[in-house]
Amino acid sequence: MAASAPEVVLQDVHKSFDGKAVLKGVTLTISSGELLAIVGGSGCGKTVLLKLVMGHYPPDAGRVLVADHGCPPDASGRAPLLDMAHLTDTQRDDIRTHWAIVFQRNALVTGDVLHNLSVLPREVKGMSEAAILPIARKALTDVGLDPDVVLHREREDLSGGMAKRVAVARALVMDPVIIMYDEPTAGLDPEMSAQIDELIGATHRMQPGFAVAQPGVRRTSIVVTHDTELLRRLRPRVVMLNGGVVHFDGTFEEFTASDDLHVRPYLAQMPGIHRNGDRG
Repeated sequence: MAASAPEVVLQDVHKSFDGKAVLKGVTLTISSGELLAIVGGSGCGKTVLLKLVMGHYPPDAGRVLVADHGCPPDASGRAPLLDMAHLTDTQRDDIRTHWAIVFQRNALVTGDVLHNLSVLPREVKGMSEAAILPIARKALTDVGLDPDVVLHREREDLSGGMAKRVAVARALVMDPVIIMYDEPTAGLDPEMSAQIDELIGATHRMQPGFAVAQPGVRRTSIVVTHDTELLRRLRPRVVMLNGGVVHFDGTFEEFTASDDLHVRPYLAQMPGIHRNGDRG
């Protein structure tokens, strides 16, 4: 992988639920600007890993370090890495202002599109409605929606594809350094999945607005997925979880060329899993 400033570092992370070990020593570094896909069989811990990164779960052992873009960069120009377990709730919330997540089922709230795009900027950043409106309009344009058409459309009146685009626009209004996607194409038809894949790629290439103040900061995208078509289109770095650890870590080309006894059966079954909308 290209040498770059780390955004997320997991060091020998373990996590169990009700006595069942899900993660058994995950070590992984995600660097600034990477597009990374986390794959693996159902129940392997993909979403658990994402929630550990976000600080929703504490690790039972090991460390989860994340870059704090709210702090001045160090002597090398990099954001300092902080241990999520040692932060206060306020400090975690401050770090999360530079992140965004697109959920599998979009998680849009009741109300129109503008309301959905306004909630986080208003509650997290204290922005006024007047300040939010142009940002919301730009975010909708960036995801391929006409703000004049959808801005005041109610959540219930959105198609599945439109709702997914609104969910990505909601992420963009926060100007995130990291965007995390949890099964972004699950349940979508092939044509809409292709459009969302293209949207993820385009969004990944957008540079965060505040990066002018921190030269070299690029958007990082982390995608939990079962979708082989997404992998083929975006060709990300692929991390495969198996047996509670990182079993494979490499390029898409290395992944699809692998003769590993765990990788080959997984590749063969991924399309079927995706059609069933399995969350993993």
